This record gives sequence, C-alpha cells and structure tokens, in this order.
Amino acid sequence: MIRMRLLIFANKNITMTGDEIMRNVQIAAIFMFFIVIAWMLAEFKGMKDELRERMGINNESMKLRLQAYERLSLFAERCSLKNLVARTGFSGLTVVDYQLALLDTIKSEYEYNVSQQIYVSPDMWKAIGNLKDQNIFIINQIAAMLQPNTGAIELSRALLQYAGNKDAELSVVVLDALQFEAKKIM
Repeated sequence: MIRMRLLIFANKNITMTGDEIMRNVQIAAIFMFFIVIAWMLAEFKGMKDELRERMGINNESMKLRLQAYERLSLFAERCSLKNLVARTGFSGLTVVDYQLALLDTIKSEYEYNVSQQIYVSPDMWKAIGNLKDQNIFIINQIAAMLQPNTGAIELSRALLQYAGNKDAELSVVVLDALQFEAKKIM
C-alpha cells in the first residue's frame, strides 16, 4: 500500500493511504458536481426569467391571457346551437320572436367578451367572430324556411336537427383552437 504524508492545518502530519485519498477525492468531486449543478440551475432560471421579461411575459399577463381563453371557451360553448337553443326559452313565442331572441343572445354574449380580443391572436379572434357570424347566418336561414307565425318550437327543432350533424358545429373547431393556443402559453 502506498502511504502519503500530508501537511494539513498548522503543520499536523496526517498519514493517508492511496485508497483513503481516492475516496476523499471522489467525495470532493461529488460535492463539486452538486455545486456546479446548483449553479447551472440558478443560471438557467435567471436566463428564463430574463427571456420572459424581454418577451413581456410575466405571471400577471399569462393569467390574463389564460382567463381570456377561458372566457372565449365559455362563449364558444354558450353560442353552440345546441346550448343556445337549450338556454333560450321559446314558450309562447313565434318563429320570428324566437329568432330575434336567439340573435340577441349571441350578440350580447359576443359584446360581453369583445374586450378579450387583446389577449388572443388575431386569427383566434377572427375565429370567434366567424363563430358568431356563422350561427347568426344559420339561425336566419333556418328561420327563413319556416312560416313566421309558426310556434318557436319548430325553429328550435330545426336548429337542433341541424346541430346534430357533427360537421355543422363550428364551435367544436373553435374550442379545439382555443385549447391549442392556451396550451402553448402554459
């Protein structure tokens, strides 16, 4: 065995074997490894924070954007034809009265959420507008095929029948797009 004499702290002689020296070197290397890892993690966190600051992303703006996506998702759900018909009462109304009530509901929902456009991409806001416009168009087209003085239940049935076609509901596509964009910022 190899023995070495080390002069440590105030001229004290300590004798160590080669194995003891290797073990101490390994312990020191492991300790240094953890120090380097901790330093790198701190540096990466600082770089990440700096990048977010440069890009204008902070927790508050991220919260506002996510809330906008939540509100617009609620808009898309509430303006889907099925939910619109289910939420809008038609008792005692004619087709024309019910048509106007449905259109008013869509427009007021849209106006309530118009401020959210500043938090989403222009393409996403355009999709929201297209959803509103498409549903207004569909309601007007289906209502035009019915007699104006017919009971509102006929319009509700026709709308539900139309909405039963899975390809007819733009709200599903808009909801998927909202979820996709929201996941990108999380």
